[in-house]
Amino acid sequence: MSDNKPVVVYGASGYTGRLVCEYLRELGVPFVAAGRSKDKLVDSMTSHVPGIETADYEVAEVEHTVEALTELLTGARVVLNTVGPFSKYGPEVVEAALAAGVHYTDTTGEQDWLITCEETYGAGYAEKGLLLAPGIAQMYTTGEIAAEICLEQPGLDTLDIAVFWGGSPTIASTRTILVNAATSKAHYLEQNAYVEFDPTAGLVPLVVPGQHELALSLPWGGTSHPVWYRRDPKVATCKAQGGVFNAALMNGVPQIVAGALEATKDMDAEQRDEALTATAAQVMNQMPPRENPRLNKSLDSVHASGPLGRAHCVIHGNQNYKQTGLLQAYVAYSLLQQPPRRVGFASGCQAFGHRELLGQLRAFGLVAEPVVTRQRG
Repeated sequence: MSDNKPVVVYGASGYTGRLVCEYLRELGVPFVAAGRSKDKLVDSMTSHVPGIETADYEVAEVEHTVEALTELLTGARVVLNTVGPFSKYGPEVVEAALAAGVHYTDTTGEQDWLITCEETYGAGYAEKGLLLAPGIAQMYTTGEIAAEICLEQPGLDTLDIAVFWGGSPTIASTRTILVNAATSKAHYLEQNAYVEFDPTAGLVPLVVPGQHELALSLPWGGTSHPVWYRRDPKVATCKAQGGVFNAALMNGVPQIVAGALEATKDMDAEQRDEALTATAAQVMNQMPPRENPRLNKSLDSVHASGPLGRAHCVIHGNQNYKQTGLLQAYVAYSLLQQPPRRVGFASGCQAFGHRELLGQLRAFGLVAEPVVTRQRG
């Protein structure tokens, strides 16, 4: 169906999906804005995507089934999926993309979904020469860029990653956080093996470069980084934590999650999903305002260490959702012109190069020049 538009944005009516479409327009990439409601899609494109009148796009309503999505994706080359929670809604899109022979990316941070992608679908994508790249988003990819800059120094095998941002999660992100907390465990990587975070540990204070006040952090589902680095011979240990700069909001997160877990512990899957959706709506039930670079700042800090060396990279940025939108649009733009560096399951940096992705974020004014310090043995 998508013969004339090589890129499909699934979930285009959502907050992140709109931004992906915005950057596809800026990069001159024709696309299909797809989702489950044509009315919402039309409203989102015409009311919330600046410059949409100059974009080459069309709108497509589609049922969330493998069959319908396969028909939609046939003839396209890339699908950019923003529909979460991905552990719940991702399988149909991944299976449809594989059947249609198109590259797949998404914006997930759900560690269990990344593991599923790698273990269940990675080989099938590799056999077809297709890329399966979940988790291309500011909260994961910008931190991965910082990690890769550190790892340009040989002999470093341990990554300590911190990710912070200003603002609050979207409606979809809030729901995903609660669903992920209720249904899966969070892991870090220690000597090439997954180790579960202590679910009772609560908030952890972290030193944040550039400020005197400590910031509060959580494992945030374990993040994508331990999964990406589990099969990287450079890295044996990787732990990531993060949060928002707003301390009051961070202090409330553990209580909200604990309350949701207690209230849903005896429910079946369907009842639990309904209850968690209702809880998420109480926390965040409207689209956040468009990001303001003076308010919506981001910070990615990575300490890398080895037996005789250390490196530290800090990337200050702004508008983390716009970073995600640009990263998604750019990888589609790249895939239309040349094959990725790696097929099958891969991260953004593994498939496209960390310096290349950094260059795009810098070119669009979304991150500053990385601050790097090194100590060699």
